[in-house]
Amino acid sequence: MTIETAIVDIAKAAKKAALAMATCPTEKKNRALLAMADRLHQDAARIQAENRKDLEAAAAAGLSAAMIDRLTVSDAVISSMADGLREVAALPDPVGAKSATWRRPNGLEVARMRIPLGVIGIIYESRPNVTVDAAGLCLKAGNTVILRGGSEALHSNRALAATISASLAESGLPETAVQVVPVADREAVTHLLAQEEYVDLIIPRGGEGLIRFVVQHSSIPVLKHYKGVCHVYVDQDADMEMARAICFNAKVQRPGVCNAMETLLVHKDAAEQFLPDMARQFADAGVVLRGCAATRALLPDIEAAEEADWHAEYLDLILAVKVVDSMDAAISHIAAYGSSHTEAIVTTRYDRAMRFLASVDSSVVLVNASTRFNDGGQLGLGAEIGISTSKLHAFGPMGLEELTTTKFIVLGNGQIRE
Repeated sequence: MTIETAIVDIAKAAKKAALAMATCPTEKKNRALLAMADRLHQDAARIQAENRKDLEAAAAAGLSAAMIDRLTVSDAVISSMADGLREVAALPDPVGAKSATWRRPNGLEVARMRIPLGVIGIIYESRPNVTVDAAGLCLKAGNTVILRGGSEALHSNRALAATISASLAESGLPETAVQVVPVADREAVTHLLAQEEYVDLIIPRGGEGLIRFVVQHSSIPVLKHYKGVCHVYVDQDADMEMARAICFNAKVQRPGVCNAMETLLVHKDAAEQFLPDMARQFADAGVVLRGCAATRALLPDIEAAEEADWHAEYLDLILAVKVVDSMDAAISHIAAYGSSHTEAIVTTRYDRAMRFLASVDSSVVLVNASTRFNDGGQLGLGAEIGISTSKLHAFGPMGLEELTTTKFIVLGNGQIRE
């Protein structure tokens, strides 16, 4: 069997299973999720034995310590995956929920009802926990899912797929509701992206290179974000102590994630009061600053920022800093260099806060809070499949509701159109 034939068979099976999942009762989906959580613990030794094969190969290939850490399925990771499944089981089921109903003059009752998207393909790198997290969310929303993890996690993902399949069978659901592409060859991704007859949506999760490859080659709609060039703007009327705490958290708490601050914008009237103490705090945490000319006039020991720095997603303890003449200049900078991901303003002025919220075109815009809150769990969605910076059909963190769409339902009593 060729790789192309294998992918077509997987896609066809997912499409067939989607018919059953679309009308699957909530209780049955929840039982499957809880069975998956229990079986993860029961199968932990087998899963970790397979994971060790991936870890040995990663070490031999010279992968970084950070990559190997992301790849490791420890006891804590097993517990976290199981807990995540139980949390998803406890969430309200979006499928079947109806919007407000309205009556037409001819007596027709019209409403919108949430339905699953259908078959979702998820292409991701490194972390085996994504296999379980994505499977749980897609199942709860009534979808089927085809998972293609990175080649570096192939043994781990196959082991997790076996656990998921056994749980589905135990719960009376089609085992093909969750399938893991079982080959490492990148050709499999290309063939998956061509299955528009069977797959309804592709979600890539990983680095910018992976996401651009998927967008370039997919004949299926793609929900994605390329990168997170996130900004915090410190207004001239900001509470300086609050601003320093927010900026420090946004950059330092987890610098290697997509919602970490990459550029700090400071109003010229606040710069002298704000920047020296902020710079010392960053220096103590090992943050390297790169500033514009006005910033370096106040902080002469920092590196000079170049044009590329305003575009950069460092994912590291590096921060670009720019002094701006006004809030409008800050908004213009964000429009020119931002990635529609996450932006924040720190200010005590309500009118400026509201104008910033209205003017900045990003998936999450915050007032007096860290960019690190652009996260499904932090925003009350319960869990997320990823963050979308495209606007069709979701913008921002994607929870269960964003894994559904709506259809119109119309109730009549014999009406015909004249």
